[in-house]
Amino acid sequence: MPAVPPAHLLPAALKTRFAQPPSWHPEVKEDSSFSNRKPANAAVLVPIVMRGPDFSEPTVLLTQRANHMTTHSGQIAFPGGRVDPQDSSRHATALREAHEEVGLHPRHVQIIGELPVYVTGSAFYVTPVVALVSPSFELAPNAAEVQDVFEVPLAFLMNPANHRRHAFEWEGAKRQWFSMPYMEPQPNPEGNSAQVERYIWGATAAMLRNFYRFLVVNPAE
Repeated sequence: MPAVPPAHLLPAALKTRFAQPPSWHPEVKEDSSFSNRKPANAAVLVPIVMRGPDFSEPTVLLTQRANHMTTHSGQIAFPGGRVDPQDSSRHATALREAHEEVGLHPRHVQIIGELPVYVTGSAFYVTPVVALVSPSFELAPNAAEVQDVFEVPLAFLMNPANHRRHAFEWEGAKRQWFSMPYMEPQPNPEGNSAQVERYIWGATAAMLRNFYRFLVVNPAE
């Protein structure tokens, strides 16, 4: 399958896509369940940071969850969490959680749309809220929830050449999932370039795969 063209990843093009969405269906809707907990509603922010000249090098801001978290510990995720009773909407949940988790203030965020609800194996019904983020923000990660914060080029994530599909059988059931391993360049004290693997998988990779499908589908088809 083709990569999403760079021109389609610019802010104006993304806004137009959500304002005039094509007829499409998400490729993946849920994880294999591994929890008996009561289902809960949640929302995540998909923060597209407008980097580069004329915002031509957008990135996606992601977090690595703290290792002591009770669900999805140590995994890479979007900022987000459970819907609270005082939240007026899923948008409000995503904005509040991003502010609480990483210190991303809502004044830097412009919400442009939503992707279909995704059901995690831990029984969360997650609404991905897509937003453009001004690069002038300053972060203050909450160490109780977040181990690290980093950015991945949106072009990398919207290229299926970087998507891996996995499948295995366990206790008679077949489980499938996507991963998008990203080697992040990181300077070291010697001034040389090093790389750190950011292993994006599970629900986060699934929602990104659906985002890819949303952007690449031809409305004429």
